[in-house]
Amino acid sequence: MSIERVEFNGQPALRQTLPEGDCVVVALHGGHVLSWRTADGIERLYLSPRALFDGSSAIRGGVPVCFPQFNQRGPLPKHGFARNLPWQAEDGDAPALVLRDGPATQAFWPERFALRLQVGLVPGRLRLALEAHNTGDTPWPFTAALHTYLRVDDAAAASLEGLQGTARWDAVSDRRFAEPAPALRFGEEFDSVYAAPGRPLHLAGGGTRLAITQSATCTETVVWNPGPELGARLADLPDGGWRHMLCVEAACIDAPVVLAPGARWTAWQELAALR
Repeated sequence: MSIERVEFNGQPALRQTLPEGDCVVVALHGGHVLSWRTADGIERLYLSPRALFDGSSAIRGGVPVCFPQFNQRGPLPKHGFARNLPWQAEDGDAPALVLRDGPATQAFWPERFALRLQVGLVPGRLRLALEAHNTGDTPWPFTAALHTYLRVDDAAAASLEGLQGTARWDAVSDRRFAEPAPALRFGEEFDSVYAAPGRPLHLAGGGTRLAITQSATCTETVVWNPGPELGARLADLPDGGWRHMLCVEAACIDAPVVLAPGARWTAWQELAALR
């Protein structure tokens, strides 16, 4: 395998390529995974062709890191600040990036911390592990998510299986209920937080087949697609872009984690291509 420093849309990034041909690219801005291509040449992540690469804005697509706040559930900028700041690359056999506290983070949040993203690539499989470390003297709470955008040819033809029977909060209708459907379907705005299932999810149709698993420390799974109306209002998403993406996010958001001084919290999401 090889790891090389590259530029991606003018931004510094790391690219790892396996002998079999699998490849992953991660930007230093935001510790943001931009691309995962399997050996068959299929791109598995969605990256908007209108995504901003200005070194300060969030990038639409790939895998944004939400930390230390999810969405607008708190006083910080939406999804926190980690996705909007430059990270540092670590030397090693696999891509790993770190964000530490400093003036840029303390402008938003006073806590001392180190956030590390480890990118694990093997043939047909991508595993992202996020570690939060309290390097200060006082405990602090946080929420976090790996906001993964999966690429599909047509979301209206895709289905996501494995969430039937789990508790669901539908953010569009503001309703709570147990998910009745054996397979989720898409076509209109879909925005729901699920209690994370203990089994893998399966994404099929729409030109892709994936198994999706996450660590027990991610107590929720978020499923999001903007649909045509909201998608048309997102400036960094092209016309019809909603059809080519589905977010399936490994998250810990309903109950904040309180991290003691010196303690570490680790979570992961794994994507496996299926034949």
